Amino acid sequence: MYAIELTPERPVAALTADAVAAEAAGFDAVFAAHHYNNRDQFVALSSMAQATDSIAVGPGIANPYETHPVTLASRVATLDEVSDGRAIFGVGPGDASTLRNLGFDHDRPLRRVLETFEVARRLWRGERVDHDGTFEAHDAGLNYEVGEIPVYVGAQGPHMTRMGAKRADGVLYNGAHPKDLEWAAEQVGKGVDAGDRDRSDVDLAAYASVSVAEEETAARDAARMPVAFITAGAPGPVLSRHGLDQELADAIGQSISAGAFREAGGQVSDAMIDAFCIAGTPETVAERTDALLEHADSVVFASPLGPDVSEAIDLLATALPN
Repeated sequence: MYAIELTPERPVAALTADAVAAEAAGFDAVFAAHHYNNRDQFVALSSMAQATDSIAVGPGIANPYETHPVTLASRVATLDEVSDGRAIFGVGPGDASTLRNLGFDHDRPLRRVLETFEVARRLWRGERVDHDGTFEAHDAGLNYEVGEIPVYVGAQGPHMTRMGAKRADGVLYNGAHPKDLEWAAEQVGKGVDAGDRDRSDVDLAAYASVSVAEEETAARDAARMPVAFITAGAPGPVLSRHGLDQELADAIGQSISAGAFREAGGQVSDAMIDAFCIAGTPETVAERTDALLEHADSVVFASPLGPDVSEAIDLLATALPN
């Protein structure tokens, strides 16, 4: 799978046009990112689905804290209906920095994600569900038929990555560096073994922040904001793997929580860009993509894509294998 992520910080009409362009360029899927301070991802995905014919569509990712998991399952099922069976359910714990703005505790994220997609699968099979765990549901059910929908777990730490490999259809691993994907592949192997599954049953997708432009400097400048979010949410072991400063990462997270996004981007170091984003010319992106595919099965080109998103989609298409 070769996919792109679109961020609803721009109007839905613009995102829809980009999804149409991505389909024409040969991408297999388009994901819509989610933060409460952007436009609604499911409204955007519905518009994309109705304007396209073959490309898969899904949240990348949806979090099951600010939306009840049963409601989330219904939204994904509705998207599957609108898209004639092209939905993908990307689910993960979400960004702790922005969830704090809404008063949500980021508690028991692995259990929350696992219970969310297991309950969703039961609902999609037409079952009525009683559930008492990280959330409650009492005799919940959907009043319409749903087909099978692939589930991808958004992950970065070891436990979530292994759980996704053990129980889900795929893992959207938040990483853009071969060193991280090599480590992720090891975790996927452990999860597959624990679940007594074949490795071919699980799609390890490198959910890689990418910024491409004809000029490298422009590409790297456009990468600062998404890298700030990635850095702020990166677990300590990931920061250590790249020799990054935990205190600086914490400071960036504080800036994001305060809504000082420009300040957060300014705090990002060149080393953080190198660790958490593929930023540069189309040739650079093609080389780095090949390096990721030594360990991953799929690649999702994620935000920011580049200083000009529409142009970036065309440039990224040149990085796909012929």
